[in-house]
Amino acid sequence: MTEEKDTKGDLHTGKSAEEVARDYDSAKRQDSGPQLPKMDFSMFIFSLNSSALVHLGLLEDPSTGRKSKNNAAAKQTIDILGMLEQKTRGNLTKEEEDMLKHILYDLRLMYVREMK
Repeated sequence: MTEEKDTKGDLHTGKSAEEVARDYDSAKRQDSGPQLPKMDFSMFIFSLNSSALVHLGLLEDPSTGRKSKNNAAAKQTIDILGMLEQKTRGNLTKEEEDMLKHILYDLRLMYVREMK
């Protein structure tokens, strides 16, 4: 199939979403770059938790090596975790559910303390 750009500049190949997903998986297996830990739901939640802690100024930003606060970004990340808690209700293991609940409790408490 030929690739063409639409008026917004998006690249379209004429392939179905399933074909693109298969191509992605194939390319991913061929990638010889640094190997990251396997991504699962828990790793995703821990990643968002780390982002919130960086935005709260409690962890160093890995890109700058410095601590800085961005309360709006922290709140947004906490809200995303809250949305995930609601949208995944009934679909998580007990361990995942407990982990998410505890992370949200801690982050919300830290956010409230930062706002005082």
